[in-house]
Amino acid sequence: MNRRTISKEKFIENVELHPMRQQEDTDIAIVGGGICGLATALALHRKGINALVFEKSETTRAVGSAITIFTNGWRALDQLGVASKLRSTAIPITGLHELSLDDGSSQKIPLRSEELRCLKRSVLIETLVQELPASISYFGCQVVTIKSDPLTAFPILHFRDGNSIKAKFVIGCDGANSVVSKFLGLKPAQYLSSCSILGFTNYPHGHGLESESIRMRRGSISVGRIPVDDKVVYWFVGRKWTPQDISKDPEMIRESALESTGNFPEEVVEMIRKCDIGSLILTRLKYHAPWDILFGRFTTGTVTVAGDAMHLWAPFLGQGASAAIEDAIVLARCLAQHLTRNKVQAPLQTYVKQRRMRLVKLSTQTYLTGMLLEPSSVIVHYLCLMLLMVFFHDMLGHTRYNCGPL
Repeated sequence: MNRRTISKEKFIENVELHPMRQQEDTDIAIVGGGICGLATALALHRKGINALVFEKSETTRAVGSAITIFTNGWRALDQLGVASKLRSTAIPITGLHELSLDDGSSQKIPLRSEELRCLKRSVLIETLVQELPASISYFGCQVVTIKSDPLTAFPILHFRDGNSIKAKFVIGCDGANSVVSKFLGLKPAQYLSSCSILGFTNYPHGHGLESESIRMRRGSISVGRIPVDDKVVYWFVGRKWTPQDISKDPEMIRESALESTGNFPEEVVEMIRKCDIGSLILTRLKYHAPWDILFGRFTTGTVTVAGDAMHLWAPFLGQGASAAIEDAIVLARCLAQHLTRNKVQAPLQTYVKQRRMRLVKLSTQTYLTGMLLEPSSVIVHYLCLMLLMVFFHDMLGHTRYNCGPL
């Protein structure tokens, strides 16, 4: 089991073995060292609560694409004390632009009071890591099962290498294929018929683009583009998933993106052609249905989940990372409030109660938006459109949410 440090090149490396004793106890174990796990660890650290983070990968997962952070996410990052540093790495986005290449229709939404920036995932991960004590993160630690101690009823984590650890609380931040979610009996995420190709393109002399997030559509294919800073642009291609979309070869992923966008403007094709080949990711979209989030049993005893393990949805609203950071703030706040009163199960129940309806609303808006893009009958398409207009007529209402103080 490895402890992490950060090299001068700002990459996360394993340089020192950090063995874990058999059956070593801890107050709080966080399963998963991604954005949600690290944000939860940092929120607890800010409240003076110790936790250990167990990540199955051999290194911190600092690779990946970009993350859009709206006002609600920046409020949560402010509570973690990292927002100012992160703001310096990304330019503010001043508007949203929807463009149909089929009929030429266009809709622009200025962002006046809302804050939107596009962060590199690696920058967010590294910033969170730098704020945490080096001794709390363990790598190469894959949790395979969770069982309850017959004497104390506290959960015991069993690792692939044969080690185990007992914790008073277990927080599952282990993503879409969560072991903790399975322990809780939650339903697995479902697949959409769509996939996304994500990447960065670097313009050494500046891209000269407007500071707007633009999404272009032609037929069933969409292309999104948003500047990260003056030289780097994040982009995605959304299209129908096919069985051939299992290759992880970046050259093949780029060719696939170029084939999908051959009849898009030349600047789009050139952006994909000149992309950072190492940044490319192809992923099939998955989601938790709104009713699964409404009725899901997100806590049993002293075990709970957060982030994608709790609420996975497609990226149509750009709220995945922000909602996970909100989870971290609310969870740490609830633990801090109740642990001082010696209550064990109350903090997790309070956390789930405070988060549930926020997550139901986000998942419903995302689900209805996604259904408009899925193959469906005219009646289903019309119904989804009507529901969006009635319940989510304020398209950016979800970005003004405030999860409250840490």
